[in-house]
Amino acid sequence: MRTCYCLSFLFWTCMLHVVHMTPSPKRTIKYSQNGRILGLSQDDGKTLHRSKRGWMWNQFFLLEEYTGSDTQYVGKLHTDQDKGDGNLKYILTGDGAGSLFVIDENTGDIHAAKKLDREEKSLYVLRAKAIDRKTGRQVEPESEFIIKIHDINDNEPKFTKDMYTASVPEMSGVGTSVIQVTATDADDANYGNSAKVVYSILQGQPYFSVDPETGIIKTALPDMSRENREQYQVVIQAKDMGGQMGGLSGTTTVNITLTDVNDNPPRFPQSTYQFSSPESASLGTPLGRIKANDLDVGENAATEYSISNGDGSDMFDIITDEDTQEGIITIKKQLDFENRMLYSLRVEAANTHPDPRFFHLGPFKDTALVKVSVEDVDEPPIFSRSSYIIEVDEDAKEGTIIGQVIAQDPDTTKNAIKYSVDRHTDLDRIFNIYSGNGSIFISKPLDREETPWHNITVIATEINNPKQSSQIPVFIRILDINDHAPEFAKYYETFVCENAKAGQLVQTVSAVDKDEPPRGHKFFFELVPEFAVHPNFSVVDNKDNTAGILTRRNGYSRSKMSTYLLPVLIFDNDYPIQSSTGTLTIRVCACDSRGNMQSCNAEALLLSAGLSTGALIAILLCIIILLVLVVLFAALKRQRKKEPLIISKDDVRDNIVTYNDEGGGEEDTQAFDIGTLRNPEAREESKMRRDVIPETIFQIRRTAPLWENIDIQEFIQRRLKENDLDPTAPPYDSLATYAYEGNDSIANSLSSLESLTMDGNQDYDYLSDWGPRFKKLADMYGGDDSDRD
Repeated sequence: MRTCYCLSFLFWTCMLHVVHMTPSPKRTIKYSQNGRILGLSQDDGKTLHRSKRGWMWNQFFLLEEYTGSDTQYVGKLHTDQDKGDGNLKYILTGDGAGSLFVIDENTGDIHAAKKLDREEKSLYVLRAKAIDRKTGRQVEPESEFIIKIHDINDNEPKFTKDMYTASVPEMSGVGTSVIQVTATDADDANYGNSAKVVYSILQGQPYFSVDPETGIIKTALPDMSRENREQYQVVIQAKDMGGQMGGLSGTTTVNITLTDVNDNPPRFPQSTYQFSSPESASLGTPLGRIKANDLDVGENAATEYSISNGDGSDMFDIITDEDTQEGIITIKKQLDFENRMLYSLRVEAANTHPDPRFFHLGPFKDTALVKVSVEDVDEPPIFSRSSYIIEVDEDAKEGTIIGQVIAQDPDTTKNAIKYSVDRHTDLDRIFNIYSGNGSIFISKPLDREETPWHNITVIATEINNPKQSSQIPVFIRILDINDHAPEFAKYYETFVCENAKAGQLVQTVSAVDKDEPPRGHKFFFELVPEFAVHPNFSVVDNKDNTAGILTRRNGYSRSKMSTYLLPVLIFDNDYPIQSSTGTLTIRVCACDSRGNMQSCNAEALLLSAGLSTGALIAILLCIIILLVLVVLFAALKRQRKKEPLIISKDDVRDNIVTYNDEGGGEEDTQAFDIGTLRNPEAREESKMRRDVIPETIFQIRRTAPLWENIDIQEFIQRRLKENDLDPTAPPYDSLATYAYEGNDSIANSLSSLESLTMDGNQDYDYLSDWGPRFKKLADMYGGDDSDRD
């Protein structure tokens, strides 16, 4: 590059010297009073006079990127008024004046103070003038001149991208355009060949080439296959100076990918495939997968599978897995080992998107042979039909065989079959079946009107292998017979007016029948034979399953007969003929002149007898008062008086408290405080008696606790002994409940009358000292007289 700079610099320097210089080493611009003079040298002696023109400065040329040690000389400004005595001063203004370009104000020499770059600025416009130092007057008018920077080849070509990515279809012809790369050079394209770029390929041959002028990359080899190689890396060089020696260059990398086209057919890796399936496999069960390999990718590798021929083409099907591009063989019809054990299929795989440009490469499909073997399994019995429909008359007798189901073992062993009825479908056990031959018979009477259809399930089971069983639905239709008599369609509210005329229509009746004869219902109406000639009403059959009730006389009286009962005979025309008698109740009512009913109730009859509404209300009130009195009497009668605790004050026997109730035994915890026995400490607390209101006369004597290491029986004995020996104990018996009950208790009676522990009678004379409240007790126990009494 330095060599290039030097050569360019020398070239342009020589050119400047040729154009602007004579043997004098400096360029000079002179000026005279008569006109402006352009001089190349002071020693030339020749001048060029141009009259009546303002002075014009020459255009200076300067090379860029000057690398010398001194400042670069540009040129010299001079006027003929400069005598060389230093009186004139040259001044330079404009682009870069003072910074890039400096002028010697005495001599007018112009130098470039810095290295210039044409790519930054290629043209500088400056103005120059000369003034008299003494007077300050311009001796020359200010004029403008140009300094143009000449370009040198100092910039290498640069690509717009550091790396390019492109693609081209495989199997493309030679010269197929791939991508265009572009490089730019910052040098002056109008001056020399510094900016003239030429492209060449450094890497990527012989597969690709590049146009040297346009930079378009093209394929250079025919039929390049993506399956052989998919990625290519191409290095392109851009060189200026028209590609000549000494030119600068730049490179870029282009990654080229061959895209796929459908140029490869699918191929099976093997010619024969074998699969097996049990005969019990359900429809749609996949047996296996096969795949034809395609070297293409994406849509070009999409494959569709089909069964072209073979003895199993109607038994099997094949579907395509879009994700894996595999063919899945499935069962189309039920297999039967006993019928056929081996099937052969011819499976074809074809591309779904073939490219017509490559049809010459061969058919884009392939075939393979698939063999399917059927495995034997123990199958359940098979019925001769998918369902059975049996018809039976509803009057069929019990035990009558109504039909038969047949099943057999499809296996070669032909196991025996037994039949049964699924009782979940025949909860009433109306039907049954002979287990040996499948004959269905009736077990209970049938009624079509109750259940016209019976849907039962029959089970066939192999005797040797009960796990193998199958079921079949049996639909039993009950055929109708004429076993129900017709009857009135509804209950008729019939009335006749008291002022009715003979032959007047009272009611139109119709009938219904639970049976369903095939020709439809036909009913007949007539009076029963006993009332064939009825004095009051007649029945007229309308011949349309209805009949009319007509009056036979004029006028009816409620006072004589308020209700008439008319028996009507109804019968059908089916075989056997069924008939019934329906009784029609006809009430006599009061009507107006137009025949509209006014009243038929009992109130009207009572009014006609002379009872008013007020009388009826009075009767009802009396009845209510009597009922209230009866209730009050019953309530008073149930009330009873409570018996006194002591029946008689003069009774000298022991006072026994009567409670008029019965205890509940050990489990009765309401009549006593069971906590007394459960908590010994509570027994020792000072508690008041509940049967009397005592006065505190004697100090309560406390005893030592007895609950430690003592049972209930011993406790009672000690308490009994304490009460016998206690002189302060009351002189009467009291009932104490201890919540203890034993078998044949040895404690016997707890009464103090039988609990004497000493000979002789106890002295109760102290009772007389207790006061008037205890006088009664003192009289009872105090002396011999009371004992004698």
